[in-house]
Amino acid sequence: MKVAIHQPQYLAWPGYFNKILQADIFVFLDDVQYKKNEWQNRNRIKSAKGELWLTIPVHYKFGQKINEVEIDNKIFWRKDHLKTIKVCYRKAKYFDEFFPYIEELLSKEYKMLVDINIESVKMVLSYLGINKKLICSSELKVEGEKTLRLVNICKKLNCDTYISGSGAKEYLDVEEFKKYNINVVFQEYTTPEYQQLFGSFIPNLSIIDMIFNVGKDKTLNLISG
Repeated sequence: MKVAIHQPQYLAWPGYFNKILQADIFVFLDDVQYKKNEWQNRNRIKSAKGELWLTIPVHYKFGQKINEVEIDNKIFWRKDHLKTIKVCYRKAKYFDEFFPYIEELLSKEYKMLVDINIESVKMVLSYLGINKKLICSSELKVEGEKTLRLVNICKKLNCDTYISGSGAKEYLDVEEFKKYNINVVFQEYTTPEYQQLFGSFIPNLSIIDMIFNVGKDKTLNLISG
């Protein structure tokens, strides 16, 4: 059984979904420290002026876990995100097909950041017709830090293969996995170039850019790489 583990992200990039596709079980690593100015509360789309950040405002205290971070709903960010996405993609080929999914996602008020992040992943999987088992690491009640925590998640799920992001090659202790006969496979994914609005191609935007521009079937093909 193959397991992939990653922090829950907002409107994640295509490589996130490539990782999910490779796994039998995908674990949202929601009970580790929240990292400011990374991908947990923001992502990029493309506008007529170039890349544009969509950021969820949060109440954050240093040391909080991802699943402890609350959204600042005094700011009307959901309305702003919906309007911005509509302006940027209303001329995209698959706008009418996919925009209702975005509308549904942003029609609800979320208290916790982790909830909308997970819902945004589920929304994309639903549109693409991908059915995978999804679990939050907080449900598994495992101990340990860094590599040991990942190993303990894999042991808890009785998996024999762990799919890791390529960036983890620098710090992941592969020998720790080998102690428990768990094979480590490093993800190798580069976002293929596809037709975008507004000129030259910008890689690694939120997957919604890919979906709006090329639709379901082509997106499935591009993230399967």
